[in-house]
Amino acid sequence: MVKQYKQLIGGKWVDSVSGETFESKNPSTGEVLGTVAYGDERDVDLAVAAARQAFESEEWGDMAPSDRGRLLQRVALKLWDNLDYLADIESKDVGLTINETKNIAIPGSIDVLEFYAGLANKVQGATLSSPSNRFNYTLREPLGVIGAIVPWNFPIMLTMWKLAPALAAGNTIVIKPPRETPLGVLELARLFQEAGIPDGVINVVNGSGSTVGNALASHEGVDKVAFTGSTSTGRLIMQAASEHIRPVSLELGGKSPNIVFEDADLDSAINGSLFGIYFAQGQVCASGTRLFVQESIYDEFVERFAERAKQIKVGDSSDPETQMGPQVSEQHLQSIERYVEIGQKEGATLVTGGTRKKDLGEGNFFEPTVFSNVTNDMTIAREEIFGPVISIIPFKDEEDAIRQANDTLYGLASGIWTNDLKRAHRMIPKLDAGTVYVNTFSMLDSVAPFGGNKGSGFGRELGMEAMNMYTQTKSVWMDLSEEHMNWYGF
Repeated sequence: MVKQYKQLIGGKWVDSVSGETFESKNPSTGEVLGTVAYGDERDVDLAVAAARQAFESEEWGDMAPSDRGRLLQRVALKLWDNLDYLADIESKDVGLTINETKNIAIPGSIDVLEFYAGLANKVQGATLSSPSNRFNYTLREPLGVIGAIVPWNFPIMLTMWKLAPALAAGNTIVIKPPRETPLGVLELARLFQEAGIPDGVINVVNGSGSTVGNALASHEGVDKVAFTGSTSTGRLIMQAASEHIRPVSLELGGKSPNIVFEDADLDSAINGSLFGIYFAQGQVCASGTRLFVQESIYDEFVERFAERAKQIKVGDSSDPETQMGPQVSEQHLQSIERYVEIGQKEGATLVTGGTRKKDLGEGNFFEPTVFSNVTNDMTIAREEIFGPVISIIPFKDEEDAIRQANDTLYGLASGIWTNDLKRAHRMIPKLDAGTVYVNTFSMLDSVAPFGGNKGSGFGRELGMEAMNMYTQTKSVWMDLSEEHMNWYGF
C-alpha cells in the first residue's frame, strides 16, 4: 500500500487545512512512494504559532543547554539505529544511489547533529574591557522561530544543516520540505519526535515554494529564514523576508571551476573530477561543472576523462551496483536536454553522452555527458545545468585560469589540481569562492564551513560559524558608580 504522509504541527501529525494531497514518486521507476498532505498559508500560520509557543515554553525555552545537547545526542543515536531505513527512503525518493545515501548523505547528516549537540552548552558571550564604574558583557541568544526551506537534491542532509545548529542554539523551527522529494524530511521529523523532542520545537509543512515557501519567508512570526536552492529563488526569498526585516542565509547555485594543471597527478585529477561532476547525477550546487585543463595536457585529459565517463553504470538507485541514478523528474530531464542542444548549437563538441538512457524502463535516466572545446562565454559554461554535464575548457597559464574561473555570476566552490604547493597557495586567495579544494573536490565535513560568494549566496553552514547564524548578540551595560546620573541637570 502507498504510505500516507501528513504534516507535523505542534507535535501532532495532521492533514493540511485544505485536505489536498500530492504524490511523491520514485524517479527510478515512476512508482508512487507516498501520498503527502499539501499545505498552504493557513498551515504555515498554524506551524509558526506552534513554534512560537514551544520557543516560549518552560519545557524548551528554559531547558539547560547541557540537557538540550544530551537530547540531541539521543536523537543522533536513534538515527544511527535507523540509518538503513533513512538511506532507503532517501534513495528511492530522490534518486541518489543507495551507496551515496548509505555511505555519505545519511552518516554525514548524523555527524552534523552530533557536532552541534556538542556545541549546545558552548554558546558563549564575552566580558568586555570597561572602566571601573561600569560592567559590560555580551550574551549570545537564540533568534526564536526559524523558517527553513530545503531543496530536493539532498533533503535530509540539507535539512540537518539548518535543524541541528538551530536547535542546539535553542531555537524552534518550521521546515518546508522540497515539493519533489519530501519523504525523507518527514521521516526524519518523526524520528526526532520519537526520541523526545518537545511538541512544537520541530514543525513540517509540505507544499509548493510559491505558496508555503513564500508564506514562510514573509511571515511576521518567523525570526530568520534559512534557504538552500536556486539563485533566482534566493532573490525572491530575500524580497519576501524584507517585508518584516528578517535576516536570511542563502546557499544558492554554482558553476564551480575545477582547474587541472599540467603537473597534476592525472589519475587523481580524473578520478576526483569525475566525482566532482557525476556524484548525485550532477544535481549538486557545488559540482565542478567547469573543468579547466591546461592546454599542454588538454587532449589527453579529455580522451581519458570521456573514456572513464562512458564506464559509469547508470541505473536504479536501489541497486548497489549503480554508480549514477536518475534525475529527479521528467521536467528536469527536459531542461538538461535543452542545455545539451544549446551547447552543440553554440559550437561545443559533444564527446560522449548527451541523451537519455532509454533502455532502463520508466526512470528519468541521463547519460554522463562530456563537452570539449567549450569557451567560458557559452551558455553551458555560464548557466547552472544541475545535471551530469561537464564543460571542459582549456587554459594557458595560472593567470588565465584565475581570470576564467572568476568570470562567473557564482562563487560557491573551486578546485585546484597541482603538485606545486606554492602555486596552490598563490591561487587560493585569488579564487572568488567560498571553498577551495586542493587535489580533491566536493568534500564536506561538519567542522568545515560551507557557503558561497556573489550569486551563490551568503552565510556559512556547518562548522562553528553556523552557530552565529542562529544566535544574536545582546549587549549588557551595568552602572557600578555610586553617583546618580545627572546629565543636563536632570
